[in-house]
Parts: sequence; C-alpha cells; structure tokens
Amino acid sequence: MRAHDFVAVGLGPFNLGLAALSEPLRSGGELDGVFLEARDRFAWHPGMLLDDATLQVPFLADLVTMADPTSRWSFLSYLKQHGHLYPFYIRESFYPLRREYDDYCRWAAESLPGIRFGEQVTDVEHDGTAYLVHSATGETFRARRLVLGVGTSPRVPAALQGVLDAEGPAVVTHSADYLAHREALQRQERITVVGSGQSAAEVYHDLLSAAPDHGYELVWLTRSPRFFPMEYTKLTLEMTSPEYGAYHRALPMEVRDRLAREQRHLFKGISGDLVDAISDLHYQQRVTGDGPRTTLLTHTEVRGARVLPDEGGVVLDLLHAETGEEFALCTGGLVLATGYGPTEPAFLQGVEDRVRRDARGRYDVAEDYSVDVAGGEIFVQNAEEHTHSLLAPDLGMGPFRNSVILASMLGREAYPVEKRIAVQTFGVPDHLRTEAAR
Repeated sequence: MRAHDFVAVGLGPFNLGLAALSEPLRSGGELDGVFLEARDRFAWHPGMLLDDATLQVPFLADLVTMADPTSRWSFLSYLKQHGHLYPFYIRESFYPLRREYDDYCRWAAESLPGIRFGEQVTDVEHDGTAYLVHSATGETFRARRLVLGVGTSPRVPAALQGVLDAEGPAVVTHSADYLAHREALQRQERITVVGSGQSAAEVYHDLLSAAPDHGYELVWLTRSPRFFPMEYTKLTLEMTSPEYGAYHRALPMEVRDRLAREQRHLFKGISGDLVDAISDLHYQQRVTGDGPRTTLLTHTEVRGARVLPDEGGVVLDLLHAETGEEFALCTGGLVLATGYGPTEPAFLQGVEDRVRRDARGRYDVAEDYSVDVAGGEIFVQNAEEHTHSLLAPDLGMGPFRNSVILASMLGREAYPVEKRIAVQTFGVPDHLRTEAAR
C-alpha cells in the first residue's frame, strides 16, 4: 500500500490552509499529503452565516498570506478570480463578510489536490512503520504522520443539556444551528439568548432587528459581569505572536490553566462595533415606537432548566450572582450561544499508546504542535489552547502553525518561521537576568 507523507483528518480552515501551503511542495514531489473530510462539501459555521456578519480578523488572516503572501490561494487571489477585488477595495474594510470567507474557503477546497470529501474516519492503527487510517467507505490510507484538524464541537453547560433535545413545542438550539431554527424561534412569544460572546451578540442583534415585525419579547442573559467587548488594542494583539506562544507553553500547567480563565475576554468578547450597533438599534426602535421589548441580564447564572410540555415552554432556574437572588424565567425559544469545546476523536483509541498527554489527560503539545511520544508524527490543529493560549483558535496564526508543522515534516523551513515579532518581552529578558546574576 502506498504510504503518504501525512494524512490530515478534518477540513476546517486550518487543515485547509495546510492543504494550500503544501500544494507547491506536493507538485514539486517533496511532500505528499491527503486530506479526509467526513462531510460532502466544505462548510464553515453554516448556522451563523448571517448576511451582515463579518470576521473579527482582517482579510490578511486567510489560509496562506501570513506564511506566503505570494500564494495563489490567498483571499485577494480569490477576489480577483471572482471579479470582486475592486468592490472589496472600494468598500474600505479589512474585515470580510463571514459568507464571503466561507465561499473563499470552499473555492480553495474544491480546487486543491489531495482533498477527499465523504471520508468518515472510523479508526486508526499503527503497523510498526506507519499509520493506517480506515474510512467508513472501506478505504484505508497509509501514512507516516497524522494531522488532526477535527475542529471543535458546540459546548452546552450541564444545567442546559437536558432541554436541548427535549421533545415539545419549545424551540431550543445551540447558536451553531441558529439559522436553521430562526423562523421557528420568531414564532415564539419570548426568545432567550444565553451567552455573551460574539455569537450571542450576533444572534441577539439579528433577533432584535426583526422584533418589530414579529412582536416577540427578547431576553439576553449571561453569567459574565457585563457584555464586554473583545480587547483589540495593538499591544494586546501582540499576544498572538510566536514568542508569547513559546512563553505561555513554558509556564507551569497550573499557571496556564489559570490564565486560560483570565484571558477569555481577549478573544471571546464582542466586537466593539457590534456592541455599538446593538445600542444604536435599541435607540432607533425606541424613537420609532417599535420597542424594544427586551431585557438584558448580567451576573445571571443558569442553575437548571426543564421543559413544560403542556405549556410549551422551557423554565430556566436562575441565580443572580451579586444579589444572591434566585428566580425563574419561562421562554418558548432558547438559543444557547455557549461556545465550543475541543473534540477528541474516538478513532484515536487504536493508537492511544502513541499519544503524549499531560497530568490532566489533555494533549501534551510540543513546540512543533506534535502530541506523539516519538515526536513529529501526530500533529494537532486548534487543540492546544491549554498549552499555546489564544494562538490556538486565531485564524491569523493558522499559517504560522502550518509553517511550523511543515518544517517539522520536511526538516527545513519551506516558509520562514518567525521567532520574534512583538515590541514587548514576555517573561524576564535575558540581558536583565544576566545583570541580576552579577
């Protein structure tokens, strides 16, 4: 059986970026990879492709540009080929529409070689020299390395898990499936959105815009102390840098886990423009007399939830963290904008003995993003937030990570790997440490 240099499982933006950056190496006969995706076509968060939603990062954070600005798989190349480059230029915004980014990725996925759709990986084994990747189609792929890009899955807090799939007239959905349920939600008398990140704000803004035409009441609640904007100042953005990733990875595990809780607002907040747009929409509807009939609650934790099948609603048991008051809310529509969590594929069980883990059972991710005991055999994409911090989910750092992974596979840098880009220093500078030792 032919042995590929690597098999990449899952086709989100990060593994798609790897396909784009490895394409010149493939055509040059230097590196042969195959990409397996269970779905029949590329789709990036289809449930949240709202008409006016934009990325929270500039267009430079595409599949390839930060590694290879000359690549034919860049976002600008996509715009040029589709006749959209001048309209994008005239628009004068660095932030692509989310639908536009999804279409860009699909364009690349349908053009790049080595991508196989409809290949659901069922299990993986190792025969002593290579990995055997088995697909539900009956085909087996043999490779010296694996790259795991299976993505994240919707996270639902334990207090709400019982109502997500409950039967009855109430409409309950995770924000990942919002668009598929939007019309049914808008037929309810009250809709409640739980969460305070970008997805929650986009759903709330979309429902608030349509509220005058439907007459429903709208509730937005979060356990956070406020609806905070994502911090987007330039020195904070330097934390998405190679040197911060190296610094964070070297910290003790307990410190990294504490920082993971403290730093969430750096990449899980709401864009400032959307916060302002929500406030402006409230004012507009107040002036025109169209409402709004809405309630925004902070410091509010969902302690439990239950379905009322006869009344056709969901009761949320709530606690206000500051006042300590317990109360309840009945809603006919419920959107859980409660984020996403890392996914560990079941198919890895056959090679579990080759996976390196930390004291808490998570991937022990090396500097080159490998997680295997031998090193340089099993790589992960966006499964290293606990080791590399906010670099893991950042689209702009995807090309950097892929440059590192490719360098590990090749034994050389096919694309320059930046070592230092930030003005600030993370940790104690070497020259000050030397002075202190005198």
